[in-house]
Amino acid sequence: MSTNFKKIDENDRNILKALQQDASLSLESLAAKLSLSTNACWRRVKRLEAEGIIARRVAIVEPEAVGLSMTAFVAVRTNDHSDKWLEKFAAAASSIEEVVEFYRMAGEVDYLLKLLVRDVADYDRVYKKLIKAVPLSDVSATFAMERIKYETAVPL
Repeated sequence: MSTNFKKIDENDRNILKALQQDASLSLESLAAKLSLSTNACWRRVKRLEAEGIIARRVAIVEPEAVGLSMTAFVAVRTNDHSDKWLEKFAAAASSIEEVVEFYRMAGEVDYLLKLLVRDVADYDRVYKKLIKAVPLSDVSATFAMERIKYETAVPL
């Protein structure tokens, strides 16, 4: 279990579930939905934000609706595992807006990136940026054919 785990009670859990489904709920609607007073609900939401449990409230944009119809998963291997290399690679990958998720992995692959791009040519443009940034041993991409499940809500 993570050492950053924060204790939350059932009311906190219900607030988080409701906000993960619709963060635009008014405080009054949220409180009524959970049978809490508006003040109690407000204090809980503020505490969840202050403790970093609620990281931010965002709108979820449908990628295809804005022309990003291709999801690419890019596996990166490197022979250089130094802190300096990682800092440079992390800065480069993080600065590319098409990189929407970025992970350091255990196992055969060192890093895994999720990209949202328009098409193969757009992927190639991003790929060229990536390989220009730092030396890499191997870069391979796989392309999603269909998104079967996509969930932003954290299971509580």
